Amino acid sequence: MKECGQTIRKIRRNRDFTQEYMAFEMGISQKAYSDIENSKSRMNLENLSKIAQILDIEPSEICSISGKCSSDCAEKYYSLIDYMRENNIPIPEEYL
Repeated sequence: MKECGQTIRKIRRNRDFTQEYMAFEMGISQKAYSDIENSKSRMNLENLSKIAQILDIEPSEICSISGKCSSDCAEKYYSLIDYMRENNIPIPEEYL
């Protein structure tokens, strides 16, 4: 999980985004966002999706860059999307 936070921080900095900007876009406090990058809070699918959207990357890139993400959020994300498609459940545009 620590590698995911480090990956997020690296990509965010490469895009010249501040933690304050990321937090604002996610609708959380800067402290809550900082806890994500410092692996003090668990990564969930909602946060993974929001962060990936803001950084304009695929959710799997957050974990696959390091290759050591223990939460395997990307696999769960794609399984959920596949399930929704198979069952004709509308998928919000921002999650595609």
